[in-house]
Amino acid sequence: MTDLSNALQNTPAPHSAPALYHAPDTAPLQRHAPIRKFWFDDVAPRESIAAERRYRQERLAVAFRLFARYGFDQGLAGHITARDPEWPDHFWVNPFGKHFSRIRVSDLLLVNAEGEIVVGEGPLNQAAFAIHAAIHEARPDVVAAAHTHSLYGKAWSTLGRTLDPLTQDSCAFYQDHALFDDFRGVVLDTDEGARIAAALGERKAVILKNHGILTAGPTVEAAAWWYIALDNACHAQLLAEAAGTPQPIPHDVATLTHEQVGRPDGALFAFQSLLEGLVEAEPDVLT
Repeated sequence: MTDLSNALQNTPAPHSAPALYHAPDTAPLQRHAPIRKFWFDDVAPRESIAAERRYRQERLAVAFRLFARYGFDQGLAGHITARDPEWPDHFWVNPFGKHFSRIRVSDLLLVNAEGEIVVGEGPLNQAAFAIHAAIHEARPDVVAAAHTHSLYGKAWSTLGRTLDPLTQDSCAFYQDHALFDDFRGVVLDTDEGARIAAALGERKAVILKNHGILTAGPTVEAAAWWYIALDNACHAQLLAEAAGTPQPIPHDVATLTHEQVGRPDGALFAFQSLLEGLVEAEPDVLT
């Protein structure tokens, strides 16, 4: 018998391969009454100020860990803030120099309108106070704001223009983001923070020319998810323009799509889907 014949004889039969599925349950499938449900249940309001504070703190700490996973952790730069529910002129923020991947609820600082730390141990990022204090003062509807030096946000900011409505996802920012084109170095005073807040206006995001991107929202979840989505939109347009000449979505379709995909509740649940996995993998974030 030839070597080839021996090899063929020793080849396992196809049916000897391990099964790729489990035997189905033989019990009859129990169906409930047919329902239509295309969206999530409303998030229940917290029962007290203390519970709301804890809710915001937990999501703020998780947002930092998520930002680290996305690579939004350039050196000492970057900050996310959450307004305190009891003292509206105070906000919670990350301590300066603590890597995003290590931040826990207990690390967060509570800062007043004068830039003084009233809970926690510093130091405080001076740029974080200068920018965020102005935004929180100018926008009472804003609970949270996020700014880091993400790679694609920085790259897009050098072009000195707003994004085009190139994709369904980028339409979340269609006519809902602005350009701040007056870069003067590191933002260290509230006057410059006020000019950034003025450029932001009533929108959800602003591109800081030669600096990066910033988002603001009515929840921590919205501000954080919109930051992730805006950096992604910058990345997508950079790739599209490098490949050729992108074809924008028409104004009326982009406007409709913005109404569909740019809502805060959508951002909240998008963030929630990321939160669950992170907390399971890194439970110390809540300590």
